[in-house]
Amino acid sequence: MSDDKHDEQDNPDIHFEPIVQLPPVIETTSLEADEDVLIKLRAKLFRFDNESEPTEWKDRGTGDVKILKHKRENRSRVLMRRDKTHKICANHFLNPAMELKPNCGSEKAWVWSVAADFADEEAKPELLAIRFGNAENAQKFKAKFDEAKQFCSSPSKDSAESPSQNGDASDKKDTSTQESPTKTETKTEESKSADDVTKKLEELTVKEGDKTELSNGTKPENTDS
Repeated sequence: MSDDKHDEQDNPDIHFEPIVQLPPVIETTSLEADEDVLIKLRAKLFRFDNESEPTEWKDRGTGDVKILKHKRENRSRVLMRRDKTHKICANHFLNPAMELKPNCGSEKAWVWSVAADFADEEAKPELLAIRFGNAENAQKFKAKFDEAKQFCSSPSKDSAESPSQNGDASDKKDTSTQESPTKTETKTEESKSADDVTKKLEELTVKEGDKTELSNGTKPENTDS
């Protein structure tokens, strides 16, 4: 009998109520669940800042750049996230009018202009440069870029819609079949501005290696403000 009492004391039935109640588990899905990955490569991205004095290339981050194609819609986009923080540094639709241009002095780098990039959650025209670890990866990216941009039927699609995080674009209805003169003038001014920025590429170079220098010897900032 004494042994039974001793066992009961050694194994008490103690129950503690939790002090903090945990929230219910919420099932999450991938933000890119509706898209197929056409290519995924490691690269370093730059953006051209024409508002700084002097104008310069700024480092947007290093990470995996992906070209994604929507499973149901005829559209594709470029998506790139920074290492560690996974912050988006490039997010825009592709269209047939886009063209990758080789950067001066490097077979590993490409330059292209974007009418509306949503990396900062609002549409911004950007001039981007991307550098890969070798020329082979650079060519692979270009091949998929040229292939994917044909999925988009309208040359101005990237400026008309915003790529959401799950690959779906916000619905927009056409209120008229004819553009107003104001919209036409705005597009003309944007095209002229893009041409002026593109001309400045002749003075700038994204060179190979971790220490990127411009043609005038200056270095881009490490972080993009």
